[in-house]
Amino acid sequence: MQNALEGITVVAVEQAVAAPYASSRLADAGARVIKVERPEGDFARNYDKLVRGQSAYFVWLNRGKESVCLDLTSEADRTVLEALIAAADVFIQNLKPGSIEKLGFGSADLRRRFPRLITCDISGFGENGPYSHLKAYDLIVQAETGLCAITGNQQGPARVGVSVCDISAGMTAHSAILQALYHREITGEGTSIQVSLFDAVADWMNVPVLQNDYSGYHTVRAGVKHPSLAPYGAYRCADGKEVIFSVQNDREWVNFCGRFLKQPELTRAPGFADNMERLNHRTRLDEIIERRFTELTCHEAMHELEAAGLAYGRLNEVADVSKHPHVRRVEVGTPEGFVDTIAPAPIFNSERPSLRPVPALGAHTETVREEVLGRLRERAASA
Repeated sequence: MQNALEGITVVAVEQAVAAPYASSRLADAGARVIKVERPEGDFARNYDKLVRGQSAYFVWLNRGKESVCLDLTSEADRTVLEALIAAADVFIQNLKPGSIEKLGFGSADLRRRFPRLITCDISGFGENGPYSHLKAYDLIVQAETGLCAITGNQQGPARVGVSVCDISAGMTAHSAILQALYHREITGEGTSIQVSLFDAVADWMNVPVLQNDYSGYHTVRAGVKHPSLAPYGAYRCADGKEVIFSVQNDREWVNFCGRFLKQPELTRAPGFADNMERLNHRTRLDEIIERRFTELTCHEAMHELEAAGLAYGRLNEVADVSKHPHVRRVEVGTPEGFVDTIAPAPIFNSERPSLRPVPALGAHTETVREEVLGRLRERAASA
């Protein structure tokens, strides 16, 4: 399964996170991914220097690709890109709005010329609408979609701690490209795909938006507590460590009151009988729960929560996650040596993944140029 896309060629004029996420997952599946970088490189190469002197973002999202440096303001290099696209199965781009069209590689035109080609354009706000012309980055879209408004606590909104809009768009693009490849297998036809960061995360915002639209319910920023389920959140134990637990249904609420709180009478007490009542009386409920947690160490609390049949977890720091017993690791080669990275999520046939290396800037430029020139010479000779 790791080589399921062997024989598929992807050309990606990409930068930053969203498009590289999509193409890296295609590379993980065995596709040949030709990453077209400007001569100075994808700017994500310089986001930080924290992984053996390299960017953590770049190491994460560019394994298994071929790096080809092209100056697309040059007619000669545009000819190289044209030849690469002509032989490709998939073309992905996430340049600022309008840029790829000015260079002569707009998806509508490419689809007319190459009917089997799958094109995927990734943007901030899509191709239509008043903001479609704007550059957009992750935090801007988190703010625009209302994600920041429901993240944080009563003191104010917050950014989700990873580039969730970029990642969501990359995941959406990846799944859409796989759908398009299957469609082409059946029909022989390519597909034009548009994915925006805004659309990807707006879809994830359906629950708070539906609640607002149909009931006027306003999602409250709740910190490390669930905004629409109670009790569900983090509580500090006697040893200062915090445990998160969840009550999802009436059966769990009964077990929690009787077996953990040791107060079965709370089950149907006024203000606590169902989830909406508990949300409206969360402050009073939290006071009761907090008192119980202060009587227990983290280990004791988790033991009792498990005995009550409830889901629980620790409020870990990043360093804790790095040593977490469920984190799967895999080595990836980089220009500065091997990096022990977190493995891709899917596990196929219980196999350990084997990932190809992260390319140095322009590492494959000359090889790919020679390949393209050879192809053009063959075409000219047969004409």
